Amino acid sequence: MTAVDRLAGRESELAAIDDFLTGVRSGTGRALALRGEPGAGKTALLLRAAERAAPARVLRATGAEPESQMAFAALHQLLRPVSGLVDALPEAQREAVRGALGLAAPPGGQDRFLVSAGVLSLLAEAAVPDGLVCVVDDFQWVDRASADALLFAARRLGADGVGLLFAARDTAEARHALKDVPGLTVAGLAAADAARVLAARSAVPPVPDVAALVAAATGGNPLALRETAGLLTPEQLTGRAPLPDPLPVGDGIGAVYGEQIARLPADTRLVLLVAALEGLGDLRLVLRAAARLGAAADALESAEAAGLLDVEPTGIRFRHPLIRSAVHAGASAADRRAVHRALAAESEEAGDTGRRARHRAEAALGPDEDIAAELAAAADLDRARGGYADAARTLVRAADLTPDRRTRSRRLKDAAVAAWLGGRPGQARSSLAAAREAAGDGGPSADITQLGGRFELHSGDAAEALRTFLTAAEQAAEQAAEQTAGQIAEQTAEAILPILADAAEAASYVGDTDAAVLIGRRAEALPDPGDPADAFLRDVLIGTGALQGGDRRGGAGRLRRALDAVPDDGFDAVHLLWAAAAASLLGEGDAAARFGARAGRVARVSGMVGTLPVVLESTATAERMNSAFALSAALSEEGLALARETGIANSAAAHLANLAVCAAVRGDETDARAYAHEALAIAIPHRLGLRVGVASYALGLLDLGLGRFEQAHERLTALTTAGPGAGHPAAVWGSTADRVEAAVGAGDLDAARAAVGFLERWSANATSPRSQALLARCRALVAEDGAAPDLLRRSLDLLDTDSAAAYDRARTALLLGERLRRERRVGEARPHLRHAAEAFGRLGAVPWERRALGELRAAGEAGDRAEPAALATLTSQELRIARLVAEGLPNRDVAARLFLSTRTVEYHLYKVYPKLGVTSRTELARLLTQPPT
Repeated sequence: MTAVDRLAGRESELAAIDDFLTGVRSGTGRALALRGEPGAGKTALLLRAAERAAPARVLRATGAEPESQMAFAALHQLLRPVSGLVDALPEAQREAVRGALGLAAPPGGQDRFLVSAGVLSLLAEAAVPDGLVCVVDDFQWVDRASADALLFAARRLGADGVGLLFAARDTAEARHALKDVPGLTVAGLAAADAARVLAARSAVPPVPDVAALVAAATGGNPLALRETAGLLTPEQLTGRAPLPDPLPVGDGIGAVYGEQIARLPADTRLVLLVAALEGLGDLRLVLRAAARLGAAADALESAEAAGLLDVEPTGIRFRHPLIRSAVHAGASAADRRAVHRALAAESEEAGDTGRRARHRAEAALGPDEDIAAELAAAADLDRARGGYADAARTLVRAADLTPDRRTRSRRLKDAAVAAWLGGRPGQARSSLAAAREAAGDGGPSADITQLGGRFELHSGDAAEALRTFLTAAEQAAEQAAEQTAGQIAEQTAEAILPILADAAEAASYVGDTDAAVLIGRRAEALPDPGDPADAFLRDVLIGTGALQGGDRRGGAGRLRRALDAVPDDGFDAVHLLWAAAAASLLGEGDAAARFGARAGRVARVSGMVGTLPVVLESTATAERMNSAFALSAALSEEGLALARETGIANSAAAHLANLAVCAAVRGDETDARAYAHEALAIAIPHRLGLRVGVASYALGLLDLGLGRFEQAHERLTALTTAGPGAGHPAAVWGSTADRVEAAVGAGDLDAARAAVGFLERWSANATSPRSQALLARCRALVAEDGAAPDLLRRSLDLLDTDSAAAYDRARTALLLGERLRRERRVGEARPHLRHAAEAFGRLGAVPWERRALGELRAAGEAGDRAEPAALATLTSQELRIARLVAEGLPNRDVAARLFLSTRTVEYHLYKVYPKLGVTSRTELARLLTQPPT
């Protein structure tokens, strides 16, 4: 049958592929997934795409079921021809990709997304100069590490000239994996096209009635049509004899292959089984393993002659995946075990310990520690390369073969960690539950309990996570007490402090001050850690507990000592987030913002995408507090995408809540409500008090900006009195200034004074200018008219030294202008109102600008809306790129930190420069480092 016949009736699919290829050749990144049942013709379409791709380069890979648990097997197959381009990648990505492809020892314990980012960069490099088309067949059998990397790239293709073309069986699992990739269903052929296929393969042309019956019975499946046509007699095709009932179609196609295989000589069936279980298509390895089992050297020739497989210099390829399935299904379990043992022996001689371990495991009849340990070692290698999902499945199999209960429990715990890092939270929870069960009478270890708490904290009930962490801390203390006297002090601190830190994080999510006090006391009972970072963390926990327990002087002193110990360089992102939390507890929002921004920079440099969504929560909040609302929203959009990609639902809620606040500042009621309600839908059932508080605050801020003072007063007061997020310290503190203004606008001066009193107590130990300015502004709102202007001027003076406080300064200037106008001091009021209107306009704070312009007109001056700041014209992606370029990073490093290709960065910069009216990186840096006032 010709290629044309194989593609009969596929005109619409070919048109879609041609459109895909045209986009790639024009420099656009594209991804497309062909989905259909076996035999639908997906492979023929892929071959035609490869033929038509020129002048674009073509890379190919095919998933193989025996390789589906071997991390990066498909990626190695796909990228081997362009591995020489790896040297062009940023250093961290270069080493990650080298390790994944087996070109160098893996860095060890790296984030799986670092490999993915490196793959994206490598594809972009390979696309120069004419584009690149990657053709991946049988995607349903591609190993998870390779699939993750390719799908990561597919979601981020930009101006790269890279096309990713997948083909997969149309299963629920494949549909879920490819849900973010535009899909094309390859369905059965129409009756007329089915007749053409039958005629091309039949001994005689079928009459129309027979063709219609066969087409209906096969569902138009091209493979079924071809195979059925070869089994029908001329009499049946011409209608002179009845058709067999049932036709050998559907599942029967596998039976047809099975019957064909069964008629082959025993040696041929044996070598076919070796090829099916080997999976690589390595001709020499297959023949050596078959010879080890006694098969004749020419045993493969009969299978080739029967058209079941093709033997080429590059290896063995089954003509259709169903043939491999039929070979496997037709063999006895004993025969399969014997073949796996032979393949294990050949893999050992080839030095491939990972494949040896997996073949030995398939040959095992029961628990075997030797094989289990070998599998665990193979999983360690996968983890070191970033192939966590594949490592998790290998570790589960290793646990199945492990005789000792405690060792089995440990391996299942390791499988849970690997599955979580591999983005498989459901599998992680299942493995952890099995680890608990395997622990036996002694119960699970503290680290197993702690791990359960972390899963819960990231994607479940934060209150349950808190309870779990406190239990884990008790277990760790009991286990430490069992050690010898000389080991107790050191081991106690090392084992318990990280668990207490996890518990404190959960308590902060929930807003459980009693738990924070308890955690602080437990931390204080620990011996002084020798490590400076641990000593800092212990001080933060102790200070937090003391402060929330009512000892404001002692708690503030301990937190201040912790912050004084933060080095200019050397702390990781997690410790910088604790520094931000400590500064917030002291009422110093500006300091918290600085630490949050530092944490974001450190996390990006490290390349640890798995932790980046959580870090970006603090970074996005920091930028919002620093008046950079557009950048804050851009960071939260990035964090939200990564949180969803990594399965961290609670982080997604945090980013949604921050996006709601940014939309509220803009006065975008539709977006603010949508983001807030989506955040609350996650946060309320997960008991995330802080997220509930921020999302609810966004709705109150929206009302306040739009002048709905009573509604704003009701919403913001509710944060302190009732509801799932009520009383969360951070939410209450963060909303206090707005709560005071809303209460005054609603005429409830008693509530406003009470809120000011709370802020005075909270800020008693704050020393930063912004915290003092905020307090002065709130005092002014409840002061007698004569004192208010002086307090507001003092607030403005304090903020003059803070270039990142543009929004707070504009809010204060607006209040001062309003107060002076009401006192009929319009000449003094106008400059303040003018400044407020212009600042709000540049920041995109539309309702606040409208309010300031209204006051300005009332003061006798016709004010026009200000042009938004140039940065407001940038898209979120452009803004993130521009910010990093302004920090002095070269394009390649910007690409690495944002998980883009260098060409995509260059493409966006090409659009950024004219939007901002700059022509150089120096001008861009100058523009972006100017105060937003």
